[in-house]
Amino acid sequence: MQNANKIIIQGRGNLSKEILKTFLIAGGIIIASTSPYFLTRFLPKLIKHVSYRLSCRKKKNRKFTNAFYYLRSKGFIKIENRKEQIYISLTEEGRKKAGKYQIDELKISKPRKWDKKWRVLIFDIQDKHKIKREALRGKIKELGLYQLQKSVWIYPYKFQKEIKLLRDFFGLNNNEIKVITATEIEDDHAIQEFFGFLK
Repeated sequence: MQNANKIIIQGRGNLSKEILKTFLIAGGIIIASTSPYFLTRFLPKLIKHVSYRLSCRKKKNRKFTNAFYYLRSKGFIKIENRKEQIYISLTEEGRKKAGKYQIDELKISKPRKWDKKWRVLIFDIQDKHKIKREALRGKIKELGLYQLQKSVWIYPYKFQKEIKLLRDFFGLNNNEIKVITATEIEDDHAIQEFFGFLK
């Protein structure tokens, strides 16, 4: 029984993540209806925008609805009436939660062929933001970058979009974290070996 409950909780958790990330990307959704039954009509339509699949449509609708109301009860989603329209969006806490999910799942896509250019990431974050700095360093390492110096990291593929997400999530500006594209790094044998270019 305990395992069954765990599966249910995990299932709702995965669906909740997708709902939050969908609203984070969309910003908010307006429904042209003030009917008390609008969610019954609306939620099944929103399912197609969420990358979550269940074998049974009835179960899908029910689980989606349950997850939506769960997020609302936790204060992650808010519903407002605006001149005979209903606006559904994330709360501040919802945006933080969705952003964390986005960062947790962040990966850098790798093209089939390297363009022979290095992406150099440098950051300079003050000591008063030490926790933020260490969290950023941990995520950079998790993404697979090569540490050249304490706050200088190397990667062979484009990752500006991913770094922008990190910059926005940690509340950093362009002076605190930068990406430089270089065509050559002196004595890069160890770097090429790290990324498997030398065999």
